[in-house]
Amino acid sequence: MSLLLAVDGGNSKTDVLVCDDTGAVLGHARGLGTNHQTYGLTESMRRLDGLVASARAAAGLSDADRVALASVYLAGADLPVELTMLADAVTKAGWADKSVVDNDTLALLRAGTESPDAVAVVCGAGINCVGRAADGRTVRFPALGTITGDWGGGDELGLAALWHASRAEDGRGPATALAAAIAGFFGLDSAADVAAAAHLDPTAAERLGTLTPLLFEVAAAGDEVARSIVTRQGEEVALMAIAALRRLDLVTRPSTVVLGGGVLRSRDPLLYEVIDARLGVDAPLAEITVVTDPPVVGSALLGLASLGATPGAEERLRVYWRHVSAR
Repeated sequence: MSLLLAVDGGNSKTDVLVCDDTGAVLGHARGLGTNHQTYGLTESMRRLDGLVASARAAAGLSDADRVALASVYLAGADLPVELTMLADAVTKAGWADKSVVDNDTLALLRAGTESPDAVAVVCGAGINCVGRAADGRTVRFPALGTITGDWGGGDELGLAALWHASRAEDGRGPATALAAAIAGFFGLDSAADVAAAAHLDPTAAERLGTLTPLLFEVAAAGDEVARSIVTRQGEEVALMAIAALRRLDLVTRPSTVVLGGGVLRSRDPLLYEVIDARLGVDAPLAEITVVTDPPVVGSALLGLASLGATPGAEERLRVYWRHVSAR
């Protein structure tokens, strides 16, 4: 029996599990985000080390128990130089005899589908996309934010909502219910007060990234400004997927578009109306699926494929997570 360590290191949380080559989960640990772009490499690795130790302990492993492979998929593994840096750090950590390190969007793609012709868009704190074709070709985006043409994710949506709210208050923009809603969310009197708090207090600034449910609520009530923000997010998600499909020559062929991340898991009706409409025009044969299992399942499945998993391993792994989710 071979042991696998699977890691999904996200912006806001990290999952680590230990399983064997039959797909049986032996131990699991969940903790804080481990994106080196946000927390730095040293702190991210410190957090990962702690979670690996916790997962091993939950699995009942001793120091003598060797793990054959660490399948590690991390947010912030965007550029080749970052992949090299993170791979070196994981190798040095010595979690397993061998390790594979790559971007966490690849894990989300595998968690969402086994289709060989597929792309995945993750929209959580930020936004990213990867794709693969049956002939082995892959595509990815740098996903460095505004400087690489990206727009969207919870952080961007929160900033956009406050931007419009501030302009509504001072007269530069159209009136919007977002102003009062955001002020109330923070327990303050105005959007201007929220902006001042975000400027002075990093904790308040971080809370802007949690405004997405409020934005969806205001948009659902018919506020045109809020609807314009949600519409733009839907367009950006669809455009990323279409661009990846086009680069893979899949826009006129059956394919799967996997959607994941907190913003997309919300299944907001307006957001999905926009995504469906745009994909229906530019990639009419694409089938949309929303990831229900966590990306760490994808990390584990990619690792199990490398280990030569036994039949039934995938189903066993997914059943475990269905039980976890039902608790």
